[in-house]
Amino acid sequence: MTSETTLPKITVILCTHNRVQSLALALKSIATQILPQSVDWEILVVDNNSSDETRQIVEDLARRYPRIQYLFESKQGISQARNLGIRHARGEILAFIDDDETASSDWLWNLTANLDSSEWSGAGGRVVAKWSCSRPRWLSDQSHLTSAPLAMFDRGTEAGELNDVAGANMAFRKEVFDVHGGFRTDLGRVGTGLLSGEESEFCRRIIASGRRLRYEPSAVTYHPVGESRVRQKYFLEWWFNKGRSDVVEFGAQANHMPVFGVPLRLFRGLIANSLRWMVTVEPSQRFICKLKTWACAGQISEHYHQTFKKKIRAQRSSNLSPPADGS
Repeated sequence: MTSETTLPKITVILCTHNRVQSLALALKSIATQILPQSVDWEILVVDNNSSDETRQIVEDLARRYPRIQYLFESKQGISQARNLGIRHARGEILAFIDDDETASSDWLWNLTANLDSSEWSGAGGRVVAKWSCSRPRWLSDQSHLTSAPLAMFDRGTEAGELNDVAGANMAFRKEVFDVHGGFRTDLGRVGTGLLSGEESEFCRRIIASGRRLRYEPSAVTYHPVGESRVRQKYFLEWWFNKGRSDVVEFGAQANHMPVFGVPLRLFRGLIANSLRWMVTVEPSQRFICKLKTWACAGQISEHYHQTFKKKIRAQRSSNLSPPADGS
């Protein structure tokens, strides 16, 4: 436990929203981590405007595990909650984990041990699925299109360099946030919404500055996969919103032949993927084609939405402009 006069070396940030059923298990797996006795560390639980018994659960566990601290963020959104945790964190290294996961007993130390020096600015570990149901025939186990919505992240058993991390299992030196800012609040989940991309955008930002990220396969967290999540509707909504998120992150792409503000290539992609979906027979490959179709539709939707917003802003600006001289 960290004393009043000793700053912790590591801060674990767990953001939560109305997941009281899984929160206690997640926190217990974090609070019982095995680290060298010389390492001081703390746990910040950021309650992102929950309406269930989240605060009571956290305070009950804090009496048993005093390193746990409770914070409240009223602005909805995972990026808002993480940024609050970053502002309050006292550790030199900040680790992040989701509220529906459990961690292996050596997760935290393995994830952060190589971040002492400036060689690595961040690290990502493995996120392994913990199945409580059978895998359906339509769900491929060989494609990121089906692993990403399940928050699975596994780059093998060899350590190395990364260009991206999983938000469910990542750590960064705090000075990285001091230099590059926090997570973009226009990206990431808000309530039950499925926008994403905030971690990938942050990784691209810091890598562009010449920093490096480490893949640490020995830092393992377990993500539950049950029947409520293994539904085609969820995967389709996830990829539709991933398409939207990509446009939010990179902006509407200029094109010499836009249709209603949407690049023509996206309509071509939508048609091509739709045709593949209709003619493919094998269930898992057919579903992958369908996911690509929904991702493309999400990009089209967001391009059109952003074009519409630009027109509204231009009209408002025009209405507020003073009349020209002599009118």
